[in-house]
Amino acid sequence: MASKNKTKTPEQIQYDSLQKKHELKRPIIKNCIRAFFIGGTICLIGQAVTYGYIYFFDFTEQTASNPTVATMVFFAMLLTGFGVYDRLGQFSGAGSAVPVTGFGNAVISSAIEHRTEGYVLGVGGNMFKLAGSVIVFGVFSAFVIVLIKTLLVQWGGF
Repeated sequence: MASKNKTKTPEQIQYDSLQKKHELKRPIIKNCIRAFFIGGTICLIGQAVTYGYIYFFDFTEQTASNPTVATMVFFAMLLTGFGVYDRLGQFSGAGSAVPVTGFGNAVISSAIEHRTEGYVLGVGGNMFKLAGSVIVFGVFSAFVIVLIKTLLVQWGGF
C-alpha cells in the first residue's frame, strides 16, 4: 500500500481518504442470506415442478429433469418480460442469477433490450451472444467429461 501512495500526488491521497470516509458499507451478511433464501426458493419451485411432472405425467426422476429445466427457463423468461424477475434480481442479487432461471433471464433481457434493432439482428443476434457461449462451453465440458469417463472405463475397468 505504501508503494502505491508514493506514486500518487498529495491530492490523490487526500481524495482516496475522503472517498473511504464517505463510502457506504455493504451489508454482506444480509445480501448472502437474501441470495440463499431466494435461490433456495427458486430451487424449491423447480423441485415442485419436477414432482408435478412425475405425478401428473408419469415421468421418472431422470426423464422429468429436462422438461423441468425448460419450464423453469420459460417461467423466468415470462417473469422477465413482465418486469418481475428484474426486481427479484435487484432484491436477491446472486440468488436469482445462479439457478438456471438466471440464464433464462439473461437471454431474454438482451433480446428485450435490442428489440428496436429488429427481430433478426436485434433480438436473435443479441440473444445468442450470451446463449451461444454458454452452449459452447456446456457442450465442450460434456465432451471432456465423457472422454475422461470413457478412458477410465477402458483403463480402469470401472
